[in-house]
Amino acid sequence: MSDLPPRSGPGGDRPRDGVGRRVQRPRPASSSAPGDRYAPPSPEVARRRQIVVGSVAVVLVVGIVAALVSFLGRDDDTTTSDRDGSAQGAGDDAADGGDGTAADEADEPKDLTQVPAEQTDQFVNPASSGRMWSEEVPGSLTFRGNPTRTYYGRGDVPKAPKVRWFYPQSGGMCSSSSVGGQAKTWCGSGWTGQPAVFEREGRTWVVFGAYDKAVHFMDGETGEDILPPLPTGDIIKGSVTIDPDGYPLVYTGSRDNYYRVIAIDRGGAAQELWKLSATAVSPTLWNNDWDGAGIVADDLLFEGGENSQFHVVKLNRAYGPDGKVTVAPKLVFNTPSWDQQLITDLAGNRAKEFSIENSVAMSGDTAYWANSGGLVMGWDMGPLRTGGTPTQTFRFWTGDDTDASVVIDADGFLYVAVEYERSNRRAAEVGQLMKLDPRNPANPLVWKYDDRGANPAGFWATPALHDGVVIAPANSGKVVGLDQQTGAELWSFKLPGPTWQSPVVVDDVLIQGDCNGTLHGYDVSDPKVLPPEIWAVAIGGCIESTPTVWNGRIYFGTRAGRFFSLGDDGTLPSPTASQTGGGGE
Repeated sequence: MSDLPPRSGPGGDRPRDGVGRRVQRPRPASSSAPGDRYAPPSPEVARRRQIVVGSVAVVLVVGIVAALVSFLGRDDDTTTSDRDGSAQGAGDDAADGGDGTAADEADEPKDLTQVPAEQTDQFVNPASSGRMWSEEVPGSLTFRGNPTRTYYGRGDVPKAPKVRWFYPQSGGMCSSSSVGGQAKTWCGSGWTGQPAVFEREGRTWVVFGAYDKAVHFMDGETGEDILPPLPTGDIIKGSVTIDPDGYPLVYTGSRDNYYRVIAIDRGGAAQELWKLSATAVSPTLWNNDWDGAGIVADDLLFEGGENSQFHVVKLNRAYGPDGKVTVAPKLVFNTPSWDQQLITDLAGNRAKEFSIENSVAMSGDTAYWANSGGLVMGWDMGPLRTGGTPTQTFRFWTGDDTDASVVIDADGFLYVAVEYERSNRRAAEVGQLMKLDPRNPANPLVWKYDDRGANPAGFWATPALHDGVVIAPANSGKVVGLDQQTGAELWSFKLPGPTWQSPVVVDDVLIQGDCNGTLHGYDVSDPKVLPPEIWAVAIGGCIESTPTVWNGRIYFGTRAGRFFSLGDDGTLPSPTASQTGGGGE
């Protein structure tokens, strides 16, 4: 290369022609012999080479740009499951034919509400808000479906629902239970009373507790008993929880003083394996009911009681030599749901009614609950993994009875619905429906919504979150939609109250029952405008308990004593209610 002229930079010192192209310098005579690899090409050859080189350059540039776009568009921290709901690894190959090609790229993304969030080193992945709880057990497994109390079921929602079956065929699920020392007849299912619906061994199970003092285990398609009802010592007001890890276990409370663990793998009958007494801990400041639905995570059961205490039980789940599920529970932590400051603040106004009637909610390692004195607490449960003691991280006083469950969104904000009965200054200050930021414990109130037009007023139902809107029915029958960011009222409509049933939203359909016994469906595809009603089914009996939607069916009970399955393939007329039981606490 010593015979080449020197270069003075990237472009060398070659002159350019009139259009800016470089001009070949003449070579020395000694380099122009035939076959000399440095001999200058003919003008035609040079032109062709320039065309080829230019074409290659264009192809290279296009390829580099495409690679960069693909790289920048990929979120290295987001799995395929997070992006489109598909499974990873072998599951992807199976979906696209097994060769790893993107044969399904043209398919519509799956509904992420139906795809459980990935497990993390926390008890509950915050990203699980709004999503199905368990990969091992598809279904709605507890009150409001998951630990953040934000999962409402799986569609398709029926377009013109009719009764498919009802239970029982005659009479009603009724029994007598005392209120204030006086016997009262209770029928059907009420607040909260949401059925768990899940898939097990090729069958859709529907499990719920009722006011006939029994837990029911039913076939979702036929309405027949899979197992005989399991009796308890008193009525069951709360919702059951199904084990999310695949163990054949049901967790439920009752008004008879006990929270139970029940096995459903014993063949012909369910079997109680263990129960926790409301008197097992102290001090307690209320009664012995268990209304809340527990959460099971990392072999721990988290549950609040009307005894005013919060409990954590190590379950020690296993299988015995006969293949049947076993538990060896041990209470590992409990704490009062109240403190002396709450007693002082209530100033004698029902100052020691501190039951936990809501279902504990969890996000990350933090468990949240509220009590009937209006105290919302957050406790870090992470230390339990290493034998440590949980610590309180959050405290907020709502001013009044807070029976609705705390709702947690994916960003960690809390939505708390409160009753209005005490008529104190704090209730006016913070409202009856509020958004809280637990990361700002000194001033967590983001916004508030007031509902104090009467007494009692406020909210018994647990709010729903849908596409930027908070939906909640008040005791009066007013159903409101609030902007999730600002709390501004976007719309409202009125139903016959009291409306204690928590709203359900699946497939852009809001399902809400009223106390005249009609179940309504509303179009919330545009959730920021007043939703039009698209169907209504007259059932009879106040609808207090929350429905569950699953695979084209709607399952729920009423205070008239019966439990229903609705669907587009329904053929039965709604039965005439023979019992009409009213609300009860």
